[in-house]
Amino acid sequence: MSEVIRVALLGVTGRLGRAIGRAVLQAPDFALTGAVVRAGSPSEGEDVGEWLTGAPCECIATVALEDAIRDADIVLDASLPRMTAATAERLAGWNGPPLVSGVTGFDADEQARLASAANRLPILSTGNFSLGVALAEALVRQAAARLRAHDWDIEVEETHHRMKPDAPSGTALLLGRAAAEARGEDLDAVATPGRHGTTGPRKPGTIGFSATRGGTIIGEHAVRFLGDMEEISISHRAFDRSIFAAGALEAARWMSNGGAGRPAGLYSMQDVIAGG
Repeated sequence: MSEVIRVALLGVTGRLGRAIGRAVLQAPDFALTGAVVRAGSPSEGEDVGEWLTGAPCECIATVALEDAIRDADIVLDASLPRMTAATAERLAGWNGPPLVSGVTGFDADEQARLASAANRLPILSTGNFSLGVALAEALVRQAAARLRAHDWDIEVEETHHRMKPDAPSGTALLLGRAAAEARGEDLDAVATPGRHGTTGPRKPGTIGFSATRGGTIIGEHAVRFLGDMEEISISHRAFDRSIFAAGALEAARWMSNGGAGRPAGLYSMQDVIAGG
C-alpha cells in the first residue's frame, strides 16, 4: 500500500456514501480513485467530485467493480447487503484490496457469505462507523458481563429519522448482540423485538428492543440496565453524519496498518478502538 490510502467507494450516491466520499476528498492522507454506482444510475460516467464537493477529482463513477478497484488500496462500502456480500466474494476471489463496510441489514445467508470471504480477505464489518458507538459497545459488554441477568433487565432503545427503512437499527442490534455475547447468549435466542398487547411477565435474561421513527433525527441509542432499585444507562447521540465518515476513515487507516495491511479475517470497530 502507498503512503496515501487510495480508496474505491461503493454506494457513493447514498447518504453515508456521500459523507464518506467528501471526507476522503478532503483528507490529506486519502485519495478517491474509484467509485461504484448501481446499474442504471444517472451518475454513471460523471466525475464524482463535481457533486460531492463542487470540484472535479478525476474519479469517474462506474458500475464495474473491477475498474473501480484497479488502483485502490482499500474498498470502503456504503452500499446494500446483497452488494456487500457479492463484493466480498469477488474481492476474495481476485485477491483484491481489503473491504471496510458500514452496511447493515444482512440476512443469515449474506452474513455467512461475508464470513466465508473473510477466510481469504481482510474484512472490517460494522453496524456503525462512529468511534463513540464503538466505545459504547465496549462499555455495554463490560456492564452486561458484570450485572447478573436475573437481577438486571436490558432494554435497547433507538430513534431515527422518518426515512430509515429498517428496525431495529443495525446499531441497536450491534449493542444488543454485545450485551448478549457478554452474558454467553445468542441474541436471536433472547431478543424481544417489540411488545404489543398482553405479553405477560418479562422472561429473565431477555433483551428488549424498541424503535422510534420521526423527524430528521440522525441516530440516538440507549442501552438501559434495569435493576430493582437502580438503573444504569449507556447512551449515544449523533448530531452530524460526518462522525460516521470520520470513523470510516479511521477504520481504513487501521486496516492499512501503515501500509503493511492486515491478515485475512473478520474485524470490527472494536479492533480499531483497541489500536495495534
